[in-house]
Amino acid sequence: MTLATVWRIGQEGLKKRFAQSLFPHFNMLRWNTILFLLLMMVHPSQADVNLKEASASDILSAVAEYKGEKAVLVNYWSTWCEPCVEEFPMIVHLAEQFADDAIILFVSTDWLDAKQRVIEFLQKQGVTGLSLIKNQDDNEFINSISREWSGALPFTIVYDKNTGNVVDFWEAKQPEKRFFDAIEKAISEGN
Repeated sequence: MTLATVWRIGQEGLKKRFAQSLFPHFNMLRWNTILFLLLMMVHPSQADVNLKEASASDILSAVAEYKGEKAVLVNYWSTWCEPCVEEFPMIVHLAEQFADDAIILFVSTDWLDAKQRVIEFLQKQGVTGLSLIKNQDDNEFINSISREWSGALPFTIVYDKNTGNVVDFWEAKQPEKRFFDAIEKAISEGN
């Protein structure tokens, strides 16, 4: 073996040992990054969705907080309700369209043990911020929200910006125009 061969083997050995000493750290960093990114794709952060349990009185208090500032549309829905799910993207779009003048609150009527499913649905729909899930007996909840509500879903109720009074309400899936007109009325009444 010549001196040049020993020198080359020595340098390659040093490079290899140096690379091996760093590789576990780079490897760990790389795998942590990949795992984080995969988790974010599979299970996005719940930080964007703020799902709170609420009674009817909590919801009515939340609506009252916007009196004089914004019109309020409250949509009562459930993950198992096909018409609710069908109209949901349209309501999300209206929330974006009227963001300056109206607030839209989504209230899930699912059972509390379905909270995770509700959060996942809201995330999939692109809903951020506060959403609510009822934590009260059905009949008591329904009657406290509106004596006119039979309990059918979806149920939507719109409150006037200035007075906080009910401007419109309806059961069942409705066309976008019904929502649009009710929100417009709630914003402009009393102006």
